[in-house]
Amino acid sequence: MRKSLITVAVLGALTASSFVFAAETENKSDFTTSGSVGLFSQYIFRGLTQTDRKPALQGNFDINHASGLYLGIWSSNISWLRDKYGVGQTDETQTVYGAGGNQEIDIYAGFKKDDIAKTGLGIDIGALQYYYPGSERGRNNGWAKANTTEVYGAINYYWLQAKYSHVVSKDAWGFGRTNSVDADAKGTYYAELNANIPIGELIGSGPLKGLSAVAHYGKQEFDNDTTLGGPSYEDYKFGIQNAFDGGINVGAFYTDTKGTRDTMWTYNGKNIGEETGTFFVQKTF
Repeated sequence: MRKSLITVAVLGALTASSFVFAAETENKSDFTTSGSVGLFSQYIFRGLTQTDRKPALQGNFDINHASGLYLGIWSSNISWLRDKYGVGQTDETQTVYGAGGNQEIDIYAGFKKDDIAKTGLGIDIGALQYYYPGSERGRNNGWAKANTTEVYGAINYYWLQAKYSHVVSKDAWGFGRTNSVDADAKGTYYAELNANIPIGELIGSGPLKGLSAVAHYGKQEFDNDTTLGGPSYEDYKFGIQNAFDGGINVGAFYTDTKGTRDTMWTYNGKNIGEETGTFFVQKTF
């Protein structure tokens, strides 16, 4: 009798486990989500401050599929669309936007695969829409559109990456055809090399196990550069960051540019491409 009860109990446990396993298998989704929210001492985009050296709150939310497909949205506060453009400007109308223009919203979708066939190689291809809500002053007043559309492709090899982004819209961040400029910015590209060196892996366990160093070089080349006034430039970035348990990241980086030291990149009487340092704290989930 005792053996019979034990047998029944064991069989019951195994049966229950099989039902739980089957339920978990059946309910497992191919979709996952990820995101982050972070506070930065300023928002730097391709070497240029977007917030007049003031703090920025940034966040993103992504939906990922097991196949490698993804869809996401990212946002940050900005100021450059409402900052006075040019050297010594006091005219309140010398801004890209007349109202709004204090937010950037990026919507992107693509396909990504990491460590293909365990070779260390990865790819990432997709499209990205930069959207800046607000009231534009318009082409008849000498201002092209800020909203910009890019397609991009990247190749990764372990912690190294080469990426190319290509503008497919006629305007690119305020550069394009206006009542005084007879050329568009379609074909503008950004080529970059990135390194995310996993220093923490060499250290091993401990509070700095998530430590990494960041290095970056980029070249922003505007199509019809001369007609648009010569906005093309290069940018550099060096930094260090640490990923702690619980999804907390802290870090700092230094940025500088080459080719922006003129009126083309002057807002509120300051060059937005000057060398600067940025600090941040971020929570990922």
